[in-house]
Amino acid sequence: MTNAELAARFHEMAALLELKGLAGFKLRAYQRAAQSIEEHPEPLSEVHRRGGLETVRGIGESFARKIEEILQTGTCRLLEELRAELPPAILQLMRVPGVGPKSAAMIWRELGVSDLDGLEDAAGDGRLAALRGWGSKRAAAVLAGIEGVRRWGGRTPIATALPLAQGLLSVLRGHVGVVAAAYAGSLRRGLETVGDLDLLVSTLRPREVLDAFAAGPFVSEVLALGDTKASVRVRDGFQVDVRAVAPEQYAAALLYFTGSKEHNVRLRELAKSRGLRLNEYGLTCLPGAEDPPGLEAPPLAARSEAELYAALGLEYIPPELREDTGEIEAAAGSRLPELVDPADIRGDLHTHTDWSDGRDPAAVLAGAAAARGLEYLAITDHSRSLAFARGLTSERLASQAEDIDALNRGGGRCRILRGCEVEVLAGGELDLPDEVLRRLDWVVAAVHTPSRRDGPDLTARLVGAARHPLVDVIAHPTGRIIGARQPYELDSEALIAAAAETGTALELNASPHRLDVPPPMARRAVGAGVKIAISTDAHDHRNLGDMEMGVWSARRGWVRREDVLNALSLEQLLEWRRRRLARSR
Repeated sequence: MTNAELAARFHEMAALLELKGLAGFKLRAYQRAAQSIEEHPEPLSEVHRRGGLETVRGIGESFARKIEEILQTGTCRLLEELRAELPPAILQLMRVPGVGPKSAAMIWRELGVSDLDGLEDAAGDGRLAALRGWGSKRAAAVLAGIEGVRRWGGRTPIATALPLAQGLLSVLRGHVGVVAAAYAGSLRRGLETVGDLDLLVSTLRPREVLDAFAAGPFVSEVLALGDTKASVRVRDGFQVDVRAVAPEQYAAALLYFTGSKEHNVRLRELAKSRGLRLNEYGLTCLPGAEDPPGLEAPPLAARSEAELYAALGLEYIPPELREDTGEIEAAAGSRLPELVDPADIRGDLHTHTDWSDGRDPAAVLAGAAAARGLEYLAITDHSRSLAFARGLTSERLASQAEDIDALNRGGGRCRILRGCEVEVLAGGELDLPDEVLRRLDWVVAAVHTPSRRDGPDLTARLVGAARHPLVDVIAHPTGRIIGARQPYELDSEALIAAAAETGTALELNASPHRLDVPPPMARRAVGAGVKIAISTDAHDHRNLGDMEMGVWSARRGWVRREDVLNALSLEQLLEWRRRRLARSR
C-alpha cells in the first residue's frame, strides 16, 4: 500500500470524526498524521518492516497500530465503525465549497440529506436556505458549488493519481518477469485530472505478471483478468488497467496508450500517407498491389517512440504536447520548442514560513532549498488582511526582513529574498503601502477573497495589480483548486495583455492542487512575451518538491526555459527586476 493510500484512510477518519463532533487537539492529531504520512519520503510499509513507525513525525503508538492494521487488511476497526455509523455518501457533501464538516453534519441531522443529489434538491427548494445561519445567498453559492463538483465528474486529481501510479509501478517492476513498466494515458501527458489509470508492462510472461498484480493486497475488486490485460479497483475505488505486451511491441503500445486520441488519429493518417500502418502493435508497411491477399508485413524495428516518430518524418514529440494543438505541424517542420526542464530551475519565488501560515522557519526552508540545489528562495508570507493566515503587518514584515538579512549574513548556500504575497483588496489597492513594498526584494500579488466570481471585478483587481510598478508577479490568477473549485471567471486575455505591457510575470503555481496558470493560459502568455514564474507556494519544506509538477504543467503550455523567470541566475533575476523598476519610474 502506498503512502497516499494510507494517508487517504487517515484523512477519511479525520473527516468522519469531525462530522461526529470531534474537535481540538484529538482531531488535529489525525489531520497531522494524515499529512505526515502523505509527505513522508519513504514508503511506510518499509518503515513498518523495520519497526520504526513511531519515529515518523506525528505517529505515536496508537496511530502506529492503526497503520499496521491498515497495511495488513486495507482498513482498521475505527474506520469501519465510523463508516457503519455515518451515511456512505456523506463525505460527498464536503467536496462542495462552503460545506465543511459542521455544515455537513447539520444538513444531515436536520434535513436528512447525505449525498449530492439530496443537497442539490435542498438548495433548490429552499430547505437549505431555511437552516439556521444559512439564507438564500449561501444556498445559491452551494448550488453553484455542486455544479462545479459535477463538472469535474469522476476524474481524479493528479495529486492523488500520480503517487498511486508510482506505487503500483514499483510493485510491477518488482516482478521478475517485467522488463519495463510505465504509466500511460492522460497521466503521462500530465493532465490535471485522470479517469482510469493506465499502466503498461513489457514482459515475456504476461499472464504470470497480471495474475500476481491482480492478487495484490491493494486490490479491492478484480473487474477483468485475461492474458494481456487486467482491470482492477484499488481500495480507494480507483480503476486501474494494466496491459502486458511483448518487448518488441512496447514502444508502439506506449505511444498508442499515451494518446491523446486526437494525436493518435493524426499519426495514423500521416502513417497511411506514407504507405504505413500504425497501431498499438507496431508500425508496418501497407500491402502493395502486387502482394498476395491477406499477407501481413512484419512490424518495422522500433526500439523507442522517437524511432516511430522519425519513421513518420517527425521530431520526437514529448507526451505533454500530444493533444493535436499544432505539435504535429511543428514537429514536421523541426519547430518544436525546447521545453523547460526541472534541471533549468534556479530558484523558488513564492514560499511561506511560520511567520504566517507556513509550518517551517525561514532557516529550515532555505536549508531545504539549498539541499535541492536552488540558488535563491523568496519568502513571501501573506499580508495583513488575511487574518486567517496570520498575515503580516508592516511592522512584522520589517521584523521578518531583519531575520532574513541575518540568515543571509550567515553565509548559507541559498540566498533568501525578502518578499511578501500581498493581497489585492476589493477596491483594487494593495494591502500594504508602497513605502513598505519598496523595501522588499520581491512582491507577489494575489486575490484570495474575490468579492464576486463573475469576472469583471476580479479581472479589474488583477489587471490593476499587474500595472502596479512594485508588483513582480501575479500569483495563481484563476483561483482554481483542482477537483474542488472551478476557475474564477477571469478575463485572462486582459490580464495577459496588461502583463505583457508592464513586464509583470504570471505565476504557474506548482502545487498539484492548483497548477495555476493552466497550460492553455501559459501558452498564450508566453506567446505574448510574458514571463512565467514557476513557484511552489510551499507551506512546508517538503512542498519544495512540487516544483517538478509545476515544470510538468508548464511543458504542457509549451513553455521554454527562456520563458521562465526562475530559470535565471540570481544575478540575472535581480538585474531583470532592476530594469523593470527603472522603466516604471
